[in-house]
Order: sequence, then structure tokens, then C-alpha cells
Amino acid sequence: MATLELYSKGASVWIPDPDAVWVSAQLLNDYKPGEKQLSLQLPNGNEVQYPVSSPSDLPPLGNPDILEGENDLTALSFLHEPAVLHNLRVRFLDYNSIYTYCGIVLVAINPYDHLPIYGEEVIDAYSGQDMTDMEPHIFSVAEDAYRTMTREEKNQSIIISGESGSGKTVSAKFTMRYFAVVGGASQQTSVEERVLASNPIMESIGNAKTTRNDNSSRFGKYIEIGFGKNGDIIGANMRTYLLEKSRVVFQVIFHWWVSLLRLRTSH
Repeated sequence: MATLELYSKGASVWIPDPDAVWVSAQLLNDYKPGEKQLSLQLPNGNEVQYPVSSPSDLPPLGNPDILEGENDLTALSFLHEPAVLHNLRVRFLDYNSIYTYCGIVLVAINPYDHLPIYGEEVIDAYSGQDMTDMEPHIFSVAEDAYRTMTREEKNQSIIISGESGSGKTVSAKFTMRYFAVVGGASQQTSVEERVLASNPIMESIGNAKTTRNDNSSRFGKYIEIGFGKNGDIIGANMRTYLLEKSRVVFQVIFHWWVSLLRLRTSH
């Protein structure tokens, strides 16, 4: 909770809204402990009274305008739900950016469209660069993992998570494409394409229709990519985990398909 002194006349706050979830409002008077309501002005000019039973009920404070559209959420003065949602919205609508950092975490918004930001020229731009020196991108995360692996000779993991239809499989594909290019395998073996070629098989098991995806798989995918001493891709292995077996109608068919999922690729 921010100090009460920040709730002064002219301060920006966020209040719940049934349609927009959160809307910005401006304090018309200083808040004084013990007051039961705040006088606020909405962006459309309307004035509203916001009930406050105690200081813990005060609405979240807004960030300074200078921080609007920050590419790293941890740089915001106030990091709460309305601040995060607003910053992501500004970056998506005003900056045409679907990626935003939150420390070492990359937040991605699915544009449900093909964007020209994954070509080899973009891969070349991120290759060898530090995450802090580049705009947020999935290639930056892949580069950080790849360089740490080759420098320290230790295994690295990239966790891609999200709800149904959020674009996890596509993100995994772009990550592997990056590894294939920087590892020198894009023109020789197309390892990432061979690994992802199993997707139709994997998506045919334990799927379920959701509000955002007609064919949502009920399990996770673990893709293990092997690299040689020179940093080049030498193979890959894909397997599933946490399968909701209750989604499978015929157990015999399930066992038959699982045998097909033991995919290995190599030069």
C-alpha cells in the first residue's frame, strides 16, 4: 500500500469498471484518514464518489505518464493489476509491440495474426546481444539461454506457459527457429520443422474444446534439443507430460499413439 500522502488532489488512481475492468480517475480533493468516500473525476468529465471504509480500500495509484509504455514492467512505480494491464494495452495498441519484459520473464500477447518480426534479419539483430540492450522479443530470451549454455556449458530451460489459445506452440516454434539459425542448422536439417511435424499426432490425443481453442491439448510438451560442442543442433526429443487420461476414450489407441511420440531427430 502506498503512503497516504500520495492520495492528494490531482493524483491518478484506478477504479473497477464493469466494462473496461479498470478505468483511470483523478482525485478532486486530498484524502484525509477517516473519510468514507473519494471525489473522483473520470476521463469523460463525470464526477463520481468512490466509497472508502478504511485506508486499505483506497484504489490503486496510477503511474506517472513518463512511464507509460515501459518495456519492462518492473520499471513501473506501482506494479499492480491495472498498471500491468494498462501498460500492456499501450504497448500493444500504441507501440504495436506484443512483447514486454517483467524482469527475466517475457510477457507475450497473442495478436492472432502473422507479424513480420521473426525473419532471419531479426534473428541476426538479436544474435550476440544482451537482453537489456534490445527491445523485448522471444529471440532475446532464446539468445540469453543459448549464450549462457555455450559459455557455461550447462543445460538451460525455457518455460513457455499460458492459457488455451495463447500461442504456446507458435512461441516454441520461433524459439527453435532461432536455435536452428544461430546453431547453423537451418539450411542443413531443419530440426525445428522435423520436431514440430509431430504436432498433428500430439494434438490428436486428449484434446478438448475450449472457449478460445477448438483443439486444446490436455497435456504439456517437453522438447529437449541437443547441441554439439560447437553450439550446433545435433538432435531433439519431444515427449508429453501431465496428460489428462480421462480425456482419452480408448486406452488401447492411446498406448499406440504414445509409441509414435518418441520422436528423435539427428543429422
